[in-house]
Amino acid sequence: MPGLNMASMPDLIFTVLFFFMIVTHMRSVPLKVAYQVPAGTELTKLTRKSAVTHIYIGKPVTALLQKANAGDTTCIQLNDKYARMEEIGEFVSQERREMLPEDVQQMTVSIKADRNTDMGTITDVKQMLRRARAYTVNYSAVNR
Repeated sequence: MPGLNMASMPDLIFTVLFFFMIVTHMRSVPLKVAYQVPAGTELTKLTRKSAVTHIYIGKPVTALLQKANAGDTTCIQLNDKYARMEEIGEFVSQERREMLPEDVQQMTVSIKADRNTDMGTITDVKQMLRRARAYTVNYSAVNR
């Protein structure tokens, strides 16, 4: 009885490997704030993810930062670092410069805030986004 031809097996393995490398999405920003996304009823998905910039608002993850921010327990994370409210405008400008020209017109800022974040903080972030001329704002939520 003839043996099984294994000559094409490496090609098949590498094809499957490349497939999983392409379709797997790795988180590029390590989260430094803990947040519970609020539930919503009227949700839509974002179509162009390359035109989306994320702002995370919540309590700091590490105990060291919780002690440092004992009076103000809400932190803002822009990309992979903590930021002050005044840094949002420069952050939006920097993100705009790094986008493709066709994505700049469709730029969306997604606010991922903890469900217990006070509205004063959200309003302050929105005011800073208006000053930076980022008018399309999305609030992240989970489906109920």
